[in-house]
Amino acid sequence: MKLERWVLNVWYGNDRFGKYLLLPLTGVFCVLAALNRWRHKRQQVKHPVPVVVVGNISVGGTGKTPLVIWLVERLREAGFKPGVVSRGYKKDADSLGDEPLLIIQRTNVPLAIGKDRNQAIATLLHEHACDIIIADDGLQHYRMGRDVEICVVDGQRRFGNGFCLPSGPLREPVSRLASCDFVVTNGENMTMHGDTLVNLATDSRQPLQALSGQTVHVVTGIGNPQRFINTLEQAGLQVLAHLYPDHHAFTGAEIRFDDALPILMTEKDAVKCRQYAVQNVWYLPIEAVLDERLAEALLKRLQGFNHG
Repeated sequence: MKLERWVLNVWYGNDRFGKYLLLPLTGVFCVLAALNRWRHKRQQVKHPVPVVVVGNISVGGTGKTPLVIWLVERLREAGFKPGVVSRGYKKDADSLGDEPLLIIQRTNVPLAIGKDRNQAIATLLHEHACDIIIADDGLQHYRMGRDVEICVVDGQRRFGNGFCLPSGPLREPVSRLASCDFVVTNGENMTMHGDTLVNLATDSRQPLQALSGQTVHVVTGIGNPQRFINTLEQAGLQVLAHLYPDHHAFTGAEIRFDDALPILMTEKDAVKCRQYAVQNVWYLPIEAVLDERLAEALLKRLQGFNHG
């Protein structure tokens, strides 16, 4: 955890020396990334249906998953039959990983996971009558042909110190945004809305405001937990934060405390904790809300694809 705090301080804080200490490694990373991009673009696979990539150029959570869910719902309303591909974060098929599992539970969309996105797309098209594919992440997976690129930016952290890995948080330089079809900034032209807590054990609901003024445990393993904490604090909750790495594999011990205080988590955490559910654990579902002009432009672009 000390190493993680140091890295985050280098990327987003006041440690200016650290980024220069890591700069030689960043040079190696950039050369290898450029070679990889050049080689894979030459091998890029074109697919028989449109492919929409939702990705980012930085590590950590930016809000891709809520946007993917929004796209699935809007494409269905427009008459499409969407499917989703994702890398996932687990090796066994019984555990898809938190983000794919959340997408399935919210939308029941056909979904395939795999490190090789092209193979995942082929599997999805073979098994389902999809006429458009959404790639959850994969902006840098250049062997995957794509028709639309959507890059999601964290409006709070943005690009950190502006350096590529490991000196900074960027997978690709900021100039990469110029080649994306749409840039969605979480907190600006996309916001998150959620005001109803759901009980993990019973699925009962209560307004988030019902806990205003109360002290709560917040247990979460996501890329940028501060955004979630800010939402709760703005609603008047007093937060005791228990933070774990992104994609943390919960064991149940994380939600056991020697008090009766409510325990809150994100929906992404909740999909991995249902088997450990107890009465005082709640999660907060959120919905992506896009700026009206951005939503219209994006949907107009997607509706331009021919589909049956």
